[in-house]
Amino acid sequence: MTDTSVPPEADSIGRRTVLIATGVTAASLAVGAAATPEAPTAATAGTDETAPVAAAAVCTLTKEMTEGPYYLDGQLVRADISEDKTGFPLQLTLTVVDDDTCAPLSSALVEIWHCDALGEYSGFVGNNGHDEPDNGTFLRGGVLTNSSGVAKITTVYPGWYRGRCIHIHLKVHTDVTLTSDGSFTGGQELHTGQLFFDETITTGVAALSPYSANTVTRTTLAQDSIYDEGGAASGLLTLTALGSSPSAGYAGSLTVGVESS
Repeated sequence: MTDTSVPPEADSIGRRTVLIATGVTAASLAVGAAATPEAPTAATAGTDETAPVAAAAVCTLTKEMTEGPYYLDGQLVRADISEDKTGFPLQLTLTVVDDDTCAPLSSALVEIWHCDALGEYSGFVGNNGHDEPDNGTFLRGGVLTNSSGVAKITTVYPGWYRGRCIHIHLKVHTDVTLTSDGSFTGGQELHTGQLFFDETITTGVAALSPYSANTVTRTTLAQDSIYDEGGAASGLLTLTALGSSPSAGYAGSLTVGVESS
């Protein structure tokens, strides 16, 4: 079994981060705060309502981070990537904007992939010490943004594996070609990054089944070798509970600022 005591991602860290602002504090520059003042609620997370984008040109270039060792080409274009995986519902609303102008990017493919509750990635099952079916597609896929730059993806709250905090991998592509088998090809990759989760919420999730069955020592957000405490500019999601218990799931939102030219 592969030794994952040191995460494979650790040898490649974020490449860039740029702030553009006029007369505001650094604290207000986090994309999730500046461009998404109101997170989705249980009542709106499943609708087609668009996420608001800041009118003023105060934008953050979302920090790029390592792709990691678990990426697979040719994944499905679909709004629900959960398949039959058990876990707490996670409804993601990701808004892609140009970091210079805040203009939304339409028809951009937002692709994500992450591990299941036991820390296993499809296509690589066993790397975190668990034996389970592996079809090479679970918890992988993406959707095209709408005219407001919004991509909505349904999945489950991720688990964790040795050496990394809970996270989701993210790519943004433009000018892709959709294929007859439900996948995509070609295009230009504008952004590679990761999405992160509030540690208080993760602690509550990790204590409950099926996550509690993952006996691998969990790396916290503060201990992670990739996350740099940069808040939304480094991929920290705004999370809103969908019910009174963690098992009801969460809505997660973030505005992703990319260099589109």
